Amino acid sequence: MKPFVAPSFSYVPLEETLEIKPKKKKMFIGIPRETSFDENRVALTPEAVAVLVNGGHEVVVESKAGIGAFYCDSDYSEAGARIAYDKAEVYKALTIIKSAPISEEEIDLLQPNHVVLSPIHMPFLKAGMVEQLINKKIIAIAFESIKDDAGTYPIVRSMSEIAGNSAILTAAQYLSNQHNGKGILLGGISGVPSANVVIIGAGVVGEFAARAALGLGANVTVFDNSVYRLMRLQNNIGRRVSTSVLDPVTLGNELSSADIAVGALKPVHGITPMVVTEQMVSNMKAGSVVIDVSIDRGGCFETSRATTLQKPVFRYQDVIHYCVPNIASGVSRTASRAISNVLMPIVSQSADFGGVEYLIESRSGIRNGVYLYKGCVTKASIARRFDLKYTDLDLLLATHR
Repeated sequence: MKPFVAPSFSYVPLEETLEIKPKKKKMFIGIPRETSFDENRVALTPEAVAVLVNGGHEVVVESKAGIGAFYCDSDYSEAGARIAYDKAEVYKALTIIKSAPISEEEIDLLQPNHVVLSPIHMPFLKAGMVEQLINKKIIAIAFESIKDDAGTYPIVRSMSEIAGNSAILTAAQYLSNQHNGKGILLGGISGVPSANVVIIGAGVVGEFAARAALGLGANVTVFDNSVYRLMRLQNNIGRRVSTSVLDPVTLGNELSSADIAVGALKPVHGITPMVVTEQMVSNMKAGSVVIDVSIDRGGCFETSRATTLQKPVFRYQDVIHYCVPNIASGVSRTASRAISNVLMPIVSQSADFGGVEYLIESRSGIRNGVYLYKGCVTKASIARRFDLKYTDLDLLLATHR
């Protein structure tokens, strides 16, 4: 059969549709002073603010926002930021960057369609707070859930490195007589044996705690429920350390001779497994020190209870317990710089992409941190907890294209 061509058919060229890259957008960024208890960090350092201001962006910083990390108002003003003495003035900025979770009081100050970049603390999140953020169509990004190009969580890793190092240095202080310890030098000297350190958990916290303890000359034993993580820890450290799976008998025996015990287990379904019983703690040496880094997710010692930076320790059966949830806030300047090193490039990229919405659309690692997007809950765990409708962010962005 001969092909049939309709009279209306014509060979007219069609225009090629190409994606138009959005123009660079000027950002208006607000950095409020944190009022959360024990929060001394600041999300952006003066050095990071200077980079953003030199890039043509406007930054407003609440007075004394960096005081906990020993950054003065003059440091920020010299970097080009505008200092605000009223918190409401800071919340006129379109992008709010915080080092602590959003509080109920701050939600009232947020404007519709604001972008909030901050951590999220699930135990303290309330249904009413989420509903208010939904009604205001806030774009909320949990910065601890942001992934980098390698698929890791850069801020979580930085805070874990700090926690691991700080745990050993803190324990060494509480072993000294200055803090009513038993007067033990962690690394020992010639003719005097070193202290024994037990680390429970072979993740990033455990690895850096082991590095610090070994660097100070202590004897280190690491426990974990994953042989792979134990092997990885030894490979990363580059030297042999005593390791064991989490066997209660072996763990109890090691704890009975330990001078320092560090709890650094990863949570399972949001809760840290409790692997050290009250009986194990009662068998530890008098004056020994427990550092429970996992206390923010319940802790892995049965005798642990949350403490503060003002009153960081308590004694239970003559064993010193240090259970501060936000250890990184105790070295706030280092922690602030670590957070700022991650967030500043993200803000700069947002401007290059034409705004946070375009950055979220283009970067899967940033999308991983988004839990609210313009009136929709995009994190399944939050939707399940508060019985809210869940919307897949990828599908949501596809409908806006």
